Amino acid sequence: MNKLTRFDPLDDLFRGFFVRPVDMNMEANTPAIRMDVSEQPEAFVVHAEMPGVKKEDIHVQVDGNQVTIAAEVKQEKEVKEGERVLRSERYFGKVSRSFQLAQDIDDTKAAARFNEGVLELTLPKKAATASKRLTIE
Repeated sequence: MNKLTRFDPLDDLFRGFFVRPVDMNMEANTPAIRMDVSEQPEAFVVHAEMPGVKKEDIHVQVDGNQVTIAAEVKQEKEVKEGERVLRSERYFGKVSRSFQLAQDIDDTKAAARFNEGVLELTLPKKAATASKRLTIE
């Protein structure tokens, strides 16, 4: 036996209208590393905003003129109404940012500081080597 259902366009239009919306869009809350890079005569200075990240979870790698900043991020958020949990969200993952600078970095003199969610890198420029002309024998 066939079961017939009646289509009511107004019912579909107002079905979720009075329900309180809950935004479960996690991509909007996914952390990102925001950076400012400035060049000084002797060094590059990088300020990277990394709120909610612990100092121990940050890794910086310098290879020639390539700089990579990586971090493990752990965020937990719980919304309660009295004793009842309305929403609980967790994000565990890695974020990273790589970029190239105009000149090689002297990684033996490079320094990093982390203060109040901002990573500051001081990346001294490597002394440019003069080109050498080879004589052919």
